[in-house]
Amino acid sequence: MITLRQLEFALAVAKHRHFKRAAEECNISQSALSLGIAELEKQLDTQIFERNNKQVLITPIGEEILERAQRISSEINDLMTRAHSHQIPLAYPMTIGIIPTIAPYLLPKVLPTLKRLHPHFELSVVEKQTERLIEQVRYGHIDTAIIALPYPLDGLHAFEFWAEDFFAILSENDEHIHTDKINSDDLSKTNLLLLGEGHCLTDQVLSVCALSKSEIQSSFSDASLNTLIQMSLAGMGTTLVPKMALEQIGEKTVHAIPLAEPGPHRRLAFITRLNYARVNDVRLLSEIFGQALASSENEA
Repeated sequence: MITLRQLEFALAVAKHRHFKRAAEECNISQSALSLGIAELEKQLDTQIFERNNKQVLITPIGEEILERAQRISSEINDLMTRAHSHQIPLAYPMTIGIIPTIAPYLLPKVLPTLKRLHPHFELSVVEKQTERLIEQVRYGHIDTAIIALPYPLDGLHAFEFWAEDFFAILSENDEHIHTDKINSDDLSKTNLLLLGEGHCLTDQVLSVCALSKSEIQSSFSDASLNTLIQMSLAGMGTTLVPKMALEQIGEKTVHAIPLAEPGPHRRLAFITRLNYARVNDVRLLSEIFGQALASSENEA
């Protein structure tokens, strides 16, 4: 009979493409993992992996089997969390994914409130780009994620909790530092510094400003938003940041000019699976985060 443990072994090998690393993740010996995989293949009468001394490959039928195994694993995870859904709110640990253009600016504003209201809540945070976070939510690798909208979210819950505008960060020598607002025409004439492929902030900026990627002179796939901010302050170009980032970069000491295009320019939301057992906990988190951000803005 096929066991859940065997499926766990197979998914770990598929993840790492390496038997030793998969065994370490599963906390067993490599020989025990190999035996488990061999027994699974025997039960299915199908070869899932091709292996030699140099690499591990997945067979075509293996791809299909592993996809189904991943869905089974996700269902089991939801079953386990559903068993705890009767507990008090946020009594069970949760893993939250957050995109890099939100995490460093949002967490300092909301975590103190969350800790005060739910001191025993165990929170783990992973930071990845939007597409990867959505994939991890769908497959049950994480409980929920915080992303910026608009973004396609077919088959997922979305609980919006905040909306904000973009600001242009300008150097001392920029001709627009004394203007009340800066429009997309002005931005298109500057050396606009944006994050590279895979960063939704870039797509949202281009959409709000009605610009195409071909009009952008510089993009940085491996840079962080903080790096682009420092480059802008050094006179190497202009970048756009969300409002919540201004406090950390010293709003009073930099030239942060509001974008003239109508806002809000991005909306923040928690996302999770439609059948997620603890959807009420995700909804509660969205309410707590929204209230904490509102309080932080009122105090500023």
